Amino acid sequence: MTRALPKLTALVAGAALALSACGGTTEEATDGASAPASGGGDVTLTWWHNSNTGEGKDYYDKVAADFEAANPGVTIDVQAMQHEDMVTKLEAAWQSGDVPDIYMERGGGELADKVEAGLVKDLSEAAGETVEKLGGSVNGWTVDGKTYGLPFSMGVVGFWYNTELFEQAGITEAPTTMEDLYAAIDKLKAAGIDPISVGAGDKWPAAHYWYYFALRECSEEVLSDAVTSLDFTDQCFVRAGEDLAELVGKEPFNPGFLTTPAQSGPTSASGLLATRKVAMELAGHWEPGVMQGLTEDEQGLGEATGWFAFPEVEGGEGDQSAALGGGDAWAVPADAPDQAVDFVEYLLSDEIQKGFAELDMGLPTNPTASQYVADPALAKLLEVRDAAGYVQLYFDTAFGTSVGGAMNDEIALAFAGQATAQEIVDATQSAADAEK
Repeated sequence: MTRALPKLTALVAGAALALSACGGTTEEATDGASAPASGGGDVTLTWWHNSNTGEGKDYYDKVAADFEAANPGVTIDVQAMQHEDMVTKLEAAWQSGDVPDIYMERGGGELADKVEAGLVKDLSEAAGETVEKLGGSVNGWTVDGKTYGLPFSMGVVGFWYNTELFEQAGITEAPTTMEDLYAAIDKLKAAGIDPISVGAGDKWPAAHYWYYFALRECSEEVLSDAVTSLDFTDQCFVRAGEDLAELVGKEPFNPGFLTTPAQSGPTSASGLLATRKVAMELAGHWEPGVMQGLTEDEQGLGEATGWFAFPEVEGGEGDQSAALGGGDAWAVPADAPDQAVDFVEYLLSDEIQKGFAELDMGLPTNPTASQYVADPALAKLLEVRDAAGYVQLYFDTAFGTSVGGAMNDEIALAFAGQATAQEIVDATQSAADAEK
């Protein structure tokens, strides 16, 4: 979920990353998980992540400390930051060559650009056992048969909602069609409740609406072809924009939504839902964890947390059960020391993914950890993820940074009433043509 980056075709990783690598045996981490022990000289690994609040931040601090205890000579410099800040800093880091040793990689076209430039370490053999354990989850981080990232969380996007506010507005069932959603919006407004929050100030949350309408309007064949051909001439893409215009015309969003951030603070889109200022928000599997970090009691919506899939669009040519989704992986720059790979494998170990699941930090990819997802809504999401007709990777990730960025920019303008359905397609196609 990021804005466009310049295409990475000529960058090389900074010399600061060229640290001596050393192997070792396995020792027990203090929490009972197995962590590879390093040998040889001391090394400091910089780790960037976006679990910057609450129990998630505390957990990752402990994970790093446990790894250090099991690996004398290895120091983990943990830098937790708000998601959009991290994205911006990563963008600058790739341009300067001063990138962290362990970072969050979204895969798709963005990863392919980095691989083409020789910036990312091939993990296929170095982490072969973990790659095999994760199975098909690694497909989004595989380029030309080689794996460059180990996904730690994968999920789908849908509407998170406050069940108590729905009940207050007289909504007895979660919407399944767009007509149902519009009826719910009307009831919420009548009850004096802002229906939906959206962090349009960060663009990607607004873009998810157009992505989903395209998923409902376009066949899987059209979408799959578009990823490789970058051809957006099918009229289903225009219909997606028309659907979006209809939704925006219902005026369902929070006041000031055009400048509202996605997740930073109580007045962000996530914060408004967490503090019961709005009834629902379209967001991914990360939302419960984010909301918990934005309320004083660290409970988010607690027992009032509900979830429903993006509604069906009548007459749409797409699979109405398909889901928009993706995930995050840990990846390592090409010149990072071998201990960085050891740490990434540790992060995907049974014990660490179990703790990740128990704290509702996301939907784990290690198959042994799924049973430990504590939040009922997240547990339901696991079922949805596995039962979906197919899961479409976020478009800005699938199409690459330049095309995805142009797409997101124009969709944001559409939310402001400054771009038409056709202009979204035209801007996207123009960026795509420049890539060919």
